[in-house]
Amino acid sequence: MKKFYLFLFCFLVFCFIVSFACLSFAAEPKIVSKLQSGFEDIEGWILKLATPAAAVAVGTGVFMRKFSFGDEDRIRLGKKLIRNSLFSYGFLIAIDLILSAIKSLIS
Repeated sequence: MKKFYLFLFCFLVFCFIVSFACLSFAAEPKIVSKLQSGFEDIEGWILKLATPAAAVAVGTGVFMRKFSFGDEDRIRLGKKLIRNSLFSYGFLIAIDLILSAIKSLIS
């Protein structure tokens, strides 16, 4: 019985220390906040560059189909280019939505 009380006392002291340690040292280190803001900046740059890149790829695919002059390989390549660029752009937008949803759930 004495061991049980000793264990209970140690457990309560441990919980007490951990709860106050979490309250008093709740600030993030500077390097973590710098890395987080850096990754957010990179994410913004990627999204800003992805839109014109997808537009150029779709335009190139449309022009390849338009000026193929009946060549089946160019028509197929143009269709593939359009489909892959739209899929890639949609994937980037979906990743941004998922990350923002996770960020809103965390905070």
